[in-house]
Amino acid sequence: MEEMGIDNQFWKKKKVLVTGHTGFKGSWISLWLQKLNANICGFSKSIPTNPSLFEIANVDENMQSITGDIRDFDSIINTIKEFQPEIIIHMAAQSIVLNSYDDPLETYTTNVIGTLNLFEAVRKTDKTRVIINVTSDKCYDNRGLDLPFKESDPMGGYDPYSSSKGCSEIMTSSFRNSFFNPKQYQKHKVALASARAGNVIGGGDWAEFRLVPDLIKGIQNKKIVKIRNQNYSRPWQFVLEPLNGYLMLAQKLWKEGPEFSQAWNFGPLENEKKTVSYLISKFTEKFKELQIEYEEKEEHESENLSLNSTKTFNELNWKNKIELEKTVLLTIEWYKKFLEGENMKEFSFQQIENFTSS
Repeated sequence: MEEMGIDNQFWKKKKVLVTGHTGFKGSWISLWLQKLNANICGFSKSIPTNPSLFEIANVDENMQSITGDIRDFDSIINTIKEFQPEIIIHMAAQSIVLNSYDDPLETYTTNVIGTLNLFEAVRKTDKTRVIINVTSDKCYDNRGLDLPFKESDPMGGYDPYSSSKGCSEIMTSSFRNSFFNPKQYQKHKVALASARAGNVIGGGDWAEFRLVPDLIKGIQNKKIVKIRNQNYSRPWQFVLEPLNGYLMLAQKLWKEGPEFSQAWNFGPLENEKKTVSYLISKFTEKFKELQIEYEEKEEHESENLSLNSTKTFNELNWKNKIELEKTVLLTIEWYKKFLEGENMKEFSFQQIENFTSS
């Protein structure tokens, strides 16, 4: 199998648009692209959390940062016309399941119409060569069979968030067939893929209704953390794992577009899937002051969820670099450094450096 990894020379001066660059994953991939000396433009409507990795690590220092709403077609097409990105990594989204119950209109317009606006903007311009639409492992039609989802499984979604990501995937497939067909690649020169990642953890996440941020907020505020569904299991992985996959996929799409214009799963091996209570136990070992209270919630949430990433392992030669136990330790280390007042931009760069050399 061909050796595959991040090609530093490939990314040097590449013009990369990251939508949702102020979010958790968006901030991390923006920092990584800065280390690779890419020419980066970020597009987001706001900074979604306070505190945020984006502000703490001064992510906008070495990149262009544009405030705009992906739901506004004029805003995104003007950005693409002015910046002329060669590669687009689309992460702008309403990404919280529970929030999608409170505001399904924002969820669908952001995750579906926003993605449509981006695709249409690319279709009406002529500089972009690679688009990766980052969706979710929740895009699948989950019938509770407790089997890892593979890329060919049907799309679905019980809650508005999951459904919106299923819709986004179906639309991606439609645009790929209708306008960016791999069989006509020499005509349009656009390679379009989607990426479905499992649950990520890592330093700098303060999103609502997410396990690690809730634990950290409890520590910071000296409050009891209420945990729901402690026995639910998830394919936890370090935040840099899927980002590594997205960068590898972008390289392949650039060099061999027609062959890699597909959907791709980025999840850990099945034996790395662990319960909510497992993660909590690792945090309580390191933060003795952490107080936990368990409760049950009525909102629908899948008890077991995992991805079959065999295709990605075999064809992209991607797999997780580090085990879950180390992932948790790296996450805890980041937050400890933050609470101690360290320079988190430099520490985040160091975690990226250590990850890439592992």
